[in-house]
Amino acid sequence: MHRAGVTVAAEPGGVLSRPLQDATNTVFSGPDAPLRTYFIADGKSLAAMHFQRGTMIEETEKLLDWGKGKTAFMPKQVKLFADVAVYSLAMQMSEPYVGGDFHGEWIMQPDNFNPVFDAYWAAGYQIHVHQTGDLAVDMILDAVERNMRRMPRADHRTTLVHFGYAREDQADRIAELGCIVSGNPYYVTALSDRYSELGLGQERADDIVPLGPIKANGTPISFHSDVPMAPGEPLFLVWAGVNRTTVSGRVAGPEHRLSVEDALRAVTIDAAQSLRLEAEIGSIAPGKFANFTILEEDPFEVEPDKIKDIGIWGTVLEGDIFPVSDDFDLDRASLTPPRHTISPPAKPQYALADASGIAQKGTLAGCSCCTSPVSRSCMSSAAGQVSVISCCGTNALGWAVVSEWASKS
Repeated sequence: MHRAGVTVAAEPGGVLSRPLQDATNTVFSGPDAPLRTYFIADGKSLAAMHFQRGTMIEETEKLLDWGKGKTAFMPKQVKLFADVAVYSLAMQMSEPYVGGDFHGEWIMQPDNFNPVFDAYWAAGYQIHVHQTGDLAVDMILDAVERNMRRMPRADHRTTLVHFGYAREDQADRIAELGCIVSGNPYYVTALSDRYSELGLGQERADDIVPLGPIKANGTPISFHSDVPMAPGEPLFLVWAGVNRTTVSGRVAGPEHRLSVEDALRAVTIDAAQSLRLEAEIGSIAPGKFANFTILEEDPFEVEPDKIKDIGIWGTVLEGDIFPVSDDFDLDRASLTPPRHTISPPAKPQYALADASGIAQKGTLAGCSCCTSPVSRSCMSSAAGQVSVISCCGTNALGWAVVSEWASKS
């Protein structure tokens, strides 16, 4: 991440495991670490284990002791999960997928999601929600409106994370309710071409990550990579948001492109704002930490299509200089692997994939999108049934499909 120019990273809703956190601290918490790493509690797993006992908020607060040095959990912030991953083609959609009546899958069923959302709201938390389809947007906005009526909060910053698909009419409501959007523009690059052929159809596939109306309404927009679901390179995300270029080289949804300035804000000050850190980082100003990235070219001067290729000289973290080594060749992200590295499979990779085995592996590993780390299977929570869909499994299968498309491009 340092070689990509990252000075601060945040992991919302990662696997809830103290041994894994301790191992992460060992790598990232030392004084020589070139970046500061924050974590946001996985409210879905915490709810599954503690909601019925009435100790969910108390157990969430205990996570503040899990960080060390340059790693820390964000106070009063939590991540919930609405619908299933974009790569799984299981986003909750108001209009069915092409060729059938399938509308998507929930990770947290509404009857489970709503009381957990209400409890964290009442405790004063900023709630980040994994959302990929427009029905999930409706569920989140309904929850915000319900809570604003019963317990108004002027600066709640409820964050729609991923923003895979949303209807244009939802943009006004997002702004009116004071929500913010953390989008992943790489979805357009990786998926718009293929999803126009299957699943979504041309119109909806071109409108994934629809940031045009969001920007027009003045709603804050940040970018995230969700690495390894997208390259962990801020300039690549800026390039994707500015150009919306697909694998085939066409532009999908040009009305949703951001300016270079707005895209850079999405990985700096507006990203900091989404984490309530804008008073400390995100811009160079008196009183803030001296965090910045030193680029080899000016993003405002190069051609928009070249932004992703700008070199990184190094970074400054809280006043300490961390150059990028001259003898290290960064494997930069690209739309497709070099042709000579692709060996066509005997069968389609998605046909070879053991979907049930992949899903089980994700579940047994404590996949945050499926089950709690203390369970060996998907389980009932206090308020409803946790979805049997494992995003560990579906994302792995999704990547097999993406690899197959790349081998044919």
